[in-house]
Amino acid sequence: MGNIAELITVSGTALILFYGGLEVLRGHLTPGALIAFYSYLGGLYGPIMTLVNMNQTIQTTLVSADRVFEILDTKPTVEDAPDAIPLPPIKGHVKVEDVYFSYDPEKPVLKGISFEVPPGTMVALVGPSGSGKTTLAHLIARFYDPTSGAIYIDGYDIKKVTLKSLRDQIGIVLQESFLFSGSIKDNIKYGNPKATDEEVVRAAIAANAHQFIVERLPEGYDTQIGGGGITLSGGERQRICIARAILRNPRILILDEATSSLDSEAEALIQEALEKLLVGRTSFVIAHRLSTVMKADIIIVMNEGRIEEMGTHEELLQRDGLYRRLYMKQFRIEEDILEFAR
Repeated sequence: MGNIAELITVSGTALILFYGGLEVLRGHLTPGALIAFYSYLGGLYGPIMTLVNMNQTIQTTLVSADRVFEILDTKPTVEDAPDAIPLPPIKGHVKVEDVYFSYDPEKPVLKGISFEVPPGTMVALVGPSGSGKTTLAHLIARFYDPTSGAIYIDGYDIKKVTLKSLRDQIGIVLQESFLFSGSIKDNIKYGNPKATDEEVVRAAIAANAHQFIVERLPEGYDTQIGGGGITLSGGERQRICIARAILRNPRILILDEATSSLDSEAEALIQEALEKLLVGRTSFVIAHRLSTVMKADIIIVMNEGRIEEMGTHEELLQRDGLYRRLYMKQFRIEEDILEFAR
């Protein structure tokens, strides 16, 4: 309709100018009258085009509204059970028992995963891309429920406790840093809105973020940052997220490739901050760079949705398994990079 209306508008204007010009030449119309008529015609076309486009606007709005209400009406796939109880303060004992999971029923992602870790254990999840590492971490945080099997925290089946009480005691630091438009202080306090300014500063110091906040940012902790933290570097954004996790003080911590996209200097600072954060907590560290998980208490090597190996770094290197092959491959690549740099 818009194209048709535009064609009529252009054609009508041309016709009026042609006919009006002839009338001026014949002396039946003054040039001023033709110009005035042409001006009034322009004022008429605007409202007509608005009316023509109104239907398109209404239809677009209706479709958008349908999509919004569809999202609002969608029931979450993970909900509290009718008899769910609050999870009391936990120590961090995690038990995964014969867990199967699939996004698509025909393509299982996890196949019979079982392991148990005591409180305060650092668990590294390693393996090829697509082996199910991140999915397993998401199940522990109960973003999804297992297709079969169960996950227990301090003996409580996480399906039988309230989501809020579970997630209040779990912290997550992802590869992508999620910051919102606001001050540095507000972004850190998002981990614990009731925290005092002194606690925010202590968390930033522990995350190796305090120095750049007070030295580089014009208003320190009150500096406003854009959505996504676009005014900060990748390492700075990640340290803000770690400070947020420290302020939250979770008993279980999930780190999903938290340093993979950073340069070596930023990675060193973040590794130091993470070491402080991991003390005394049960942690699950997902990493492709094996040099970052060598100090883990338990390394779980996953492949095609199954646990292929489990043990410490030294134990796994002594076996001729997948972990040793991955480690030797990365070691050779790093050597080649250093040789090329020289």
